[in-house]
Amino acid sequence: MGDRKTSIYDEKERLLQLEQRIDALISLCDQLRAENQDLRQRQAEILAERSDLLNRNEVARERVESIISRLKEMETEAQ
Repeated sequence: MGDRKTSIYDEKERLLQLEQRIDALISLCDQLRAENQDLRQRQAEILAERSDLLNRNEVARERVESIISRLKEMETEAQ
């Protein structure tokens, strides 16, 4: 009879430990899910910022090319 009580106690202890491990895994999963969502949001922001910077760079390049063309025209007219 003593062995049976020890066995039941051991089973309860193992179940409790398993429950704690499962709770820890659920908590970790929730944490990772939130972190993943934050990272996806940040990635979207960075991609939008990159696109904006590429557009600004293109506009600046076109302006510089236009200024160079006008300077060349002025130089040609001055000769």
